[in-house]
Amino acid sequence: MLLVITYAYARGAMPYLFESEEHAAVRASARRFAQTHIAPHGAEWEENEEFPIELYATACKAGVVGFGYPESVGGQGGDLGHVLAGSEEMLLAGRSVGTLVGLGSHGIALPPIIRFGTKEQHDRFVRPCLADGKIAALAITEPGGGSDVASLATRAERDGDHYVVTGAKTFITSGTRADFVTTAVRTGGPGHGGVSLIVIEKGTPGFTVSKKLRKTGWWASDTAELHFDSCRVPVANRVGAENGAFPMIMMNFAAERLMLASQCVAIAELAYRESITYARDRQAFGKPLTGFQVTRHKLADMATRIAAARALTGECVTRVLKGEQPAALAAMAKNTATDMCSFVCDHAVQIHGGYGYMRETLVERLYRDARLYPIGGGTREIMNEVIAKIEGY
Repeated sequence: MLLVITYAYARGAMPYLFESEEHAAVRASARRFAQTHIAPHGAEWEENEEFPIELYATACKAGVVGFGYPESVGGQGGDLGHVLAGSEEMLLAGRSVGTLVGLGSHGIALPPIIRFGTKEQHDRFVRPCLADGKIAALAITEPGGGSDVASLATRAERDGDHYVVTGAKTFITSGTRADFVTTAVRTGGPGHGGVSLIVIEKGTPGFTVSKKLRKTGWWASDTAELHFDSCRVPVANRVGAENGAFPMIMMNFAAERLMLASQCVAIAELAYRESITYARDRQAFGKPLTGFQVTRHKLADMATRIAAARALTGECVTRVLKGEQPAALAAMAKNTATDMCSFVCDHAVQIHGGYGYMRETLVERLYRDARLYPIGGGTREIMNEVIAKIEGY
């Protein structure tokens, strides 16, 4: 058993089955960047609840921001698989979930613009994020409602060549520092048929950051509550057709859920690695913790669940890359990965004992970071509803 664990630890994270030499190159580039620019400071940034804003531009220059985005809009090319490979390696090497999440907020804010926006919108919003370090955020959730996107209340009334936006958004990643926010608004009647997406830029009169929110985990990423008080936003900032955003948002959610599942796999892998190192070094009753069957079995359970979640996530991504839209499988992958991550991080803390409860220990932070994943991107309960609806029961 110990030999198996040693081999698993030595080989590092197992690549997804869809990965090629291109993905390996992406991983290598992301690893170098994270080891150089994130790992030496990540713990400090988490405690300070912010990383330097200059890191966005640094990441652009290093070429790690544009993984998976078309070269036609300033990206490095590739697809969702390249995004997942790069972000996983950046998390493993950088060891700061909050930094990764904050640095990658464009990953949920830009795809609707890339897919449904105009060339002019690509030039104004997408390219500056991928090349110059501009910051993008996505604003869907509102103070009065979470997962029920079809009931959002932020209103955008048409007034000539502008929309007048009034309302509020909350739990917005990178919201305090974003240069623009891809925002879901109601331009029509009630329900999903009256929803549009518009880009609201920093500095727009009436657009304010109500407050920076303090969280259980993901400390290095800023999270905000936003307020819109009669903001005049050009109609040219609308993404796609008026009242046609609901399908765009659902498509975005599907990709986001796979990104979250992949992050869970990486977080768990990191907690697992830390646990192996600690269990080998920590002596109890005259032998290392790995000398006890109960510890070895904990590690074996952790490794098994990580492998299972990685396999399901990889299967779902493979189907997406083939052109399928496996919404139910994506929901299953997210639930499986979030359950696994919570289990693994809890076991990691237990293996570390009292040290696992101390703030200076990485697994303590990962334990807190993991708690968001059954909530963000659609709660565990909503995922089960998605599965039930598609499966027809």
